[in-house]
Amino acid sequence: MRLIIYIVSLTSLLSACQSKKESTKNHEHHTVSSGTAEADTVKKSLPKETHAMVGDAHITIKYTAPVTKGRVIWGGLVPYNEVWVTGAHRATSFEINKAFSINGQSVPAGKYAIFTIPGEETWTFILNKNWDQHLADDYNAGEDVLRFEITPERLAENQERLLYAIENISDSEANLKISWEKIRITIPLKL
Repeated sequence: MRLIIYIVSLTSLLSACQSKKESTKNHEHHTVSSGTAEADTVKKSLPKETHAMVGDAHITIKYTAPVTKGRVIWGGLVPYNEVWVTGAHRATSFEINKAFSINGQSVPAGKYAIFTIPGEETWTFILNKNWDQHLADDYNAGEDVLRFEITPERLAENQERLLYAIENISDSEANLKISWEKIRITIPLKL
């Protein structure tokens, strides 16, 4: 009887491991929140993670996601023409295990911070070497890996909580989408 229970348990464990392995291999994008399913109804900033596979490259984005809570975001909570941590509290980190390019600029595999400078018409997207910093307190433009101008798009519906997402286009291309309130910026990535 113990042998049968052991074999059934071992079979279940192996099946779960295989399923997890296939899920990890084939996953394209998922976001992880800390806390329970009710976490998104909480009206405070929450730690979030986005994971994605683009071909055989793994991307991890860790950020703190604020909510609008009826506030004026652009030109209010987030001032125009100032470096923004593009999240809340700590700098948003972007980690990738393969070399890639953004806007035609090559970037080695590694971990970086994402910053933006929101403007009324255009934004500046920034990838910075110093991913471990509080807000933009220690931001130093001399540590920028790249920066370029981008035009945001208006969303029809409000995105209450800041959201980072990876949209796969092919095994070598994807779009990083950052959405909050009624604004989205899309950054094309290539391997």
